[in-house]
Amino acid sequence: MSDPSDSSNTSDSTRPKESKPGKLTLKPKNATTDQTSQLNKSTTSKSGARAHHQRRVQTEQRRTQSQPAPPDRPSRPNRPTPARPAHQSTRKRQTDLANEIGHAPAESERFEMFASCPRGLEEALAQELSVIGLTNVRTGQAGCQFAGNWSDVWRANLHSRLATRILVQVAHAKASTEDDLRQLALDVNWERWLGPEKTLRVDTSAIRSPMQSLQYCNLLVKDSICDRLRAKEGARPSIDTVRPDVRVHSFLTHDSATLYLDTSGESLFKRGWRLDKAEAPIRENLAAGLLSLSGWQSNMALLDPFCGSGTILIEAAWKALNIPPGINRPFSFERLRGHDASKWQAMRQAATESILTELAAPIVGSDISPQAIAAAQANTKRAGLKPDTIQWQIGDARELRPPATNGMIITNPPYGERLTIDADLFGQWATQLKQNYSGWQVNVISADHALPGAMRLKPKRRMPLFNGALDCRLFIFEMVSEQYAPQKARQ
Repeated sequence: MSDPSDSSNTSDSTRPKESKPGKLTLKPKNATTDQTSQLNKSTTSKSGARAHHQRRVQTEQRRTQSQPAPPDRPSRPNRPTPARPAHQSTRKRQTDLANEIGHAPAESERFEMFASCPRGLEEALAQELSVIGLTNVRTGQAGCQFAGNWSDVWRANLHSRLATRILVQVAHAKASTEDDLRQLALDVNWERWLGPEKTLRVDTSAIRSPMQSLQYCNLLVKDSICDRLRAKEGARPSIDTVRPDVRVHSFLTHDSATLYLDTSGESLFKRGWRLDKAEAPIRENLAAGLLSLSGWQSNMALLDPFCGSGTILIEAAWKALNIPPGINRPFSFERLRGHDASKWQAMRQAATESILTELAAPIVGSDISPQAIAAAQANTKRAGLKPDTIQWQIGDARELRPPATNGMIITNPPYGERLTIDADLFGQWATQLKQNYSGWQVNVISADHALPGAMRLKPKRRMPLFNGALDCRLFIFEMVSEQYAPQKARQ
C-alpha cells in the first residue's frame, strides 16, 4: 500500500508551509492536587530532559491556578432577559450536541491504521511498531499497516521515531466513479469525530485511479463531510488548510477508495526542538531511521563529523535516554470529539517517568562551520538535554580523532546536490578513516551513488533511502585494520 499522506497529494487549496509545532504541557488543567504534589516531589530528584518537561507542567499549573474566577454577574430581576442572538443559540446547540455525540472509543474497539514513513524505512518501522507493542503489522509502500485500539493510536503517535503520520481508517469500499466516492464519504459517521465547532482540511492522493480529477475528488469528499454535518447538526465546519482541528485523507486506487482520519496533525518528524537549521538538514525521522538501519545501540560511542545542526545526534541522545519523540508536541487526536484527556495524560506521565538521565557511551558532533555548531547547541537546549549530553566541537573531519577505541560514525555529509565541496574531500577523509578508525563502522547517507569510488572504499552494504525527493543510498563501511594495512606490512 502506498502512503495516503504523500506530499504530492491534492488538497482543497494550495498547500502552504506548515507552521512549527507548539509545546504541549504534560498536565491537564483539571489535574488533582494529589497528582500535582506527586509530580512536584518527583521533579526535585531528577535533572536533564525529564526535569525539563516537568518544569513546563509546573509553570502551566501555576498559571492556571492563579487565574481568578470571573465575578458573578449581578441579577436584574426588574429587567426582562433579552433574547439570545441566533448565532449564540446555534453555537450552544452545537456544543451540547458535541458533548452528547462525542465519546471515547472503548478499549475493545479495534481500528485499522496506516503509519507512513520515508521510503526505505518500511522494514525498520515495522520492527519499531512491533517493539512498541502494536499487532498485525504489515509493511507496505512508504509505510506500514497495523491494527489496534484507540490507546494504540496514542502509543504510536507518542513513541514512533520513524513514522511521519498515524492514519486511522474510517471507511473503505469499491469505488470507480465520483458518485461512489461521494456515497462512501456521506455514509461515514463523521459527527462522532467532529462537528461545526471544528475546522477541517481534506487531502487526496491516488495510484492508477480512474477518477478524472483529484482536485474534484478532494472537493467532493470535503463537501460530503460538510453536507452530512449540516444535515445532522444544522451547520458545517469551516475550512482551515494551515492548522485545522481535523484532517481527513482520501486514498484512491484503480478500484477502491479509503478514507482516513489523521490523528497526528503536523508531521511526526516535527518534534518541537529544531528551530535552528544548518545547510541541507535531514529530517528527524530519517535521522532516527539511520540509527535503526545502522544497528547503533546506546552503549556504542557515536560520532558525526559533519553534524550540521545536530539532528542525527540529538535523535540518538533522545533514543538513548528513552525520551518519547512526541513528548513535546500536540496531536490532532486531542482535538477530536470524545478525547479522554485524563487517560492521555496518564500515558504521557508514565512515558515521562521512564526517561533516563545519563548516557552509557559518548555522543560527539563535529563540524567545520561555527554557525552549524551554534545551531546544534541551540537545538540541544530546546530538546531539553543537558549541555554536556552531546560533545559539540568545531573541527575538520579530515583531522578528527576518534573519541573511543571503537564505535560508529553516522553522518549526512555535504554532496553536490546540496552544497559545494572540495574535490578531494572524501578521498582525504577516507584516508583519515583508514589510518585512525580501525574497528569502527562508518555509515554515510548520500545522493552521490559514486561516493564509495571517491572514498576508495568498498561498502559492506548499500541501502536505498529517500531524503525528501533525493534518491539516496546508505553506505555501510567496516573499517578493518588488516584490510587497509599497507601492502608491505601485509606481506
